[in-house]
Amino acid sequence: MLKQYAPPEGEDFDLVFHALADPSRRAMVDRLTQGPASVSELARPLQMSLPGVVQHLHVLEASGLVCSEKVGRVRTCSVAPAALSAAEEWIAERRTAWEASLDRLGEFLAANQDHTTKGSRT
Repeated sequence: MLKQYAPPEGEDFDLVFHALADPSRRAMVDRLTQGPASVSELARPLQMSLPGVVQHLHVLEASGLVCSEKVGRVRTCSVAPAALSAAEEWIAERRTAWEASLDRLGEFLAANQDHTTKGSRT
């Protein structure tokens, strides 16, 4: 029977994975891992309007991946590592479970192959 997954309390992975599903938002997060940047700096390498960049930043902020602060006329964004760490931990847990399942399958197949090989020799 399958267990129904419930994310840890206070964590909404759907928003994180939705935010990371877009290549422009991933590019922004990549840039922000190097340090804080203004919205203009984030927009510079992207081929989109400033309002488009702001919309993407709203998605990133809603997911918890990015936070921003406005000082005067400049909005500076920075990456919020907690959301990335939580998503990474979630993926690592699944990877570990799948690797264990595949190891057991490999052992089972190897044992059955040995059993089948021995049985076909007679």
